[in-house]
Amino acid sequence: MTQAPQAGPARPGRPWPAAALPLRSALGLFTILPVRAVPEIGRPDAARAVLWLPVAGLLLSVPAAGVLLGVQAGGGSAPRRLLAAALAIGVLALLTGGLHLDGLADTADGLGSRRPRDEALAIMRRSDVGPFGVVALLFTVLVQVTALATVTAGWPGAAALAVAAVTGRTAVVLATGPGSPAARPDGFGALVAGATSARARITAVAVLLAAAAATAAAWGWYPAARAVIAVLAGLCAAGLLRRLAVRRLGGMTGDVFGALVEVSSAMVLLALALTA
Repeated sequence: MTQAPQAGPARPGRPWPAAALPLRSALGLFTILPVRAVPEIGRPDAARAVLWLPVAGLLLSVPAAGVLLGVQAGGGSAPRRLLAAALAIGVLALLTGGLHLDGLADTADGLGSRRPRDEALAIMRRSDVGPFGVVALLFTVLVQVTALATVTAGWPGAAALAVAAVTGRTAVVLATGPGSPAARPDGFGALVAGATSARARITAVAVLLAAAAATAAAWGWYPAARAVIAVLAGLCAAGLLRRLAVRRLGGMTGDVFGALVEVSSAMVLLALALTA
């Protein structure tokens, strides 16, 4: 069961610039990084924090990509590339405290139960993981690891990991529009449901597509096209899951947002692997 993200105890340190406070909120809520905590967060602050989630994803991808490159530097064999991919995906999960993976498992249990809305939401609140959750976790992580291991080793693989991490979080931004109500009156879903503007969501997608294409263009026009296709595939997969959640659960919850991150990231890596 994933509760609404809570800020931890405040830590001493230099104050953040005002413009960076939403990023601080995003890092404090969705990662285990030692940033100064936000004592309380309301709907406006939560909406601004969500818009910075893609930047948080990019920051998280840096150490994960470093692990990937470091392990791959020791050899290019298939088992070593698989190990590098597994460790990189593990670092991402560790830095988020397993928050998104937990949301994926709970969402799978709720949707897989095929129970009425209220019963499905109750299942998602339980602390245990059911069979659908276990299968969803294993399958999604397996796809992420093997797909990343299939992408060209070195900097292309590191770039693919970053694009996947950012796309997964951009999918959350897209799911905070007026077409995605909150499934419950409490929790993180209620804080951010319908809280972002159309302009902000469009800008997030446009920046992501441009950045992905520009980064991949260093290896030619075809990698750039692959990057754009992969991003669109990831966002489409998340969009389908969002629609299913709205239809079956009545809207969004913190668990569903976590599931969007993992499913979208997996689809990006899968698309890059299949088009290699």
